[in-house]
Amino acid sequence: MVSLVWKVVVFGILAAGSQGSLPQPRSHRRVSTGRYDLSADLESVEAQSEKGFQEVRRGGERSVQLQRGARKNADIYLRHEGLRDDAATRTNCKNRPIDLVFIIDSSRSVRPVEFKKAKEFLQDMVDSLVIGRDATRVGLVNYASTVKIEFLLNTFFDKSSVKQALGQVEPLASGTMTGMAIRTAMEKAFTKEAGARSASMNIAKVAIIVTDGRPQDKVEEVSATARASGIEMYAVGVDRADMASLKLMASQPHDDHVFYVETYGVIEKLTSKFRETLCGKDDDNGSADIDDNGLGLNDRKDDNKRVSEGNNGLDPCDQGHNCQHICVNSGDSYICKCHPGYILNPDKKTCSRADACTQGHDCQHICVNSRDSYVCQCRTGYVLNTDKKTCARMDACSSEHNSQHICIKSGDSYVCMCRKGYLLNIDNKTSSRSDPCALGHDCHHICENSDASYVCKCRAGYVLNTDQKTCSRSDACSQGHDCQHICVNSGSSYVCKCRLGYSLNMDRKTCSRLDACIQGHDCQHICINNGVSYNCKCRVGYILNSDQKTCSQEMRSEISEDACMCEAQIVFQKKVQSAIQELTRKISELSDKVNDIEGAFQH
Repeated sequence: MVSLVWKVVVFGILAAGSQGSLPQPRSHRRVSTGRYDLSADLESVEAQSEKGFQEVRRGGERSVQLQRGARKNADIYLRHEGLRDDAATRTNCKNRPIDLVFIIDSSRSVRPVEFKKAKEFLQDMVDSLVIGRDATRVGLVNYASTVKIEFLLNTFFDKSSVKQALGQVEPLASGTMTGMAIRTAMEKAFTKEAGARSASMNIAKVAIIVTDGRPQDKVEEVSATARASGIEMYAVGVDRADMASLKLMASQPHDDHVFYVETYGVIEKLTSKFRETLCGKDDDNGSADIDDNGLGLNDRKDDNKRVSEGNNGLDPCDQGHNCQHICVNSGDSYICKCHPGYILNPDKKTCSRADACTQGHDCQHICVNSRDSYVCQCRTGYVLNTDKKTCARMDACSSEHNSQHICIKSGDSYVCMCRKGYLLNIDNKTSSRSDPCALGHDCHHICENSDASYVCKCRAGYVLNTDQKTCSRSDACSQGHDCQHICVNSGSSYVCKCRLGYSLNMDRKTCSRLDACIQGHDCQHICINNGVSYNCKCRVGYILNSDQKTCSQEMRSEISEDACMCEAQIVFQKKVQSAIQELTRKISELSDKVNDIEGAFQH
């Protein structure tokens, strides 16, 4: 309806302009234009339009100037009457305000020149919208294996700032975590704090995803959640993009929300598609665009677009063409051109991908065609410098090598070596674990392999010294024994012995007290045990000599007077003394046996 109004207003003014006057509103038919009602007689206006064009055809350049003047007058009139929005006029966009968030893939597969094309595509889309605090707001989410919010819906409120911010975005250059990017946009970019307007304002929320790869995470569930929250999802796939994933992300119907192009080089083809989607499709007979000077865009004088008397001022390309890529007006006809990276075929209509390397390059070594451009590579043994053009001789080890352990540079090549504990195999690349003990060791007794080295051990009965190499005979007794009295080391083992006055029992471990007299003595008369040893005594009538072993008979001369009486007393005293000595001996023996029994119970 709006396009029809533009047609009526512009053509009516053109016709009236040729007579030097503006159309006067009439009351019998009214067409709504928004803020005011403009009355016009449609039939009369169309007739005046036809008359104006007849004068254009007859008057040539003068009529063209009149037509331009009329359009300029129409522009002034509409601005004066408040019927014309300058931003809407410049963009020819009739969209209502939306909250728009771009989600752009900048993973490793997107080359810098391609990422630049993607940004230009977004800038062209922004160019066709009315940007403002109370108009459309734009945000940008940049993603690869990580997600970065470049700017939010409430960051910029004018078109130039948004386009400048888009142009400054840098690629993240790693994986493709599309699901995480959608979740971030939903949870952080479409929020009230980020500038998204409330549902009560009835402002649509739109997300446009641009990607060239297959997502490395799950997108189906998070996309469904985003759509359920009221976000309209569009998916744009380029080159290697997975169509099934695009459909999982996009809203229904997929015919209106899923787009695909072969390369970033032709992504601008989608600009008009999104312009129709976001701005509304122009009527078939919609009005011509009007530039800031009041001239129709089709009236600008340049080499490619001219008003022709032979085609009634119509654009030949708009009338239909068979150019594969680009149609360029050329007087009464048109010529075909190709997108960058393509060349026009001999049929002058279709295009073929150009061999960029044959067109001229500045690679020092090798030029390799890459889509619409080329990349430089180096010959074997060289690496590409940071300028991506020249080459430098490489360190063979710093590039890929097939050494299992250690690579050592050798001229333009390398040799392989092994870590400690390994030996180089006959292929001079791989290695096997070595036998360190077989290669030589300094162990006193036993060598045992341990990882890449070895350890020393000792034979039974020996212990390893602090130098961890030599061995000393071990002290078996100090390792633990079961001797009752004394432990004596014997080679790698031990034997038990008893203290003085004891003898070793049959178990070769315990001890019993000895009877010293039984073991042998040198007493002349009587042997008496005294604990651990013995004493010698003499029989009656004898006395112990000074050697405490032998005895001598007593001398009678020692008997005092009254021999009969004294001799009897002496004999009696000796008998008593001998009895006492014998009793003492037996008590001592009995005491020794009691001690032996007590010792046996204690052990």
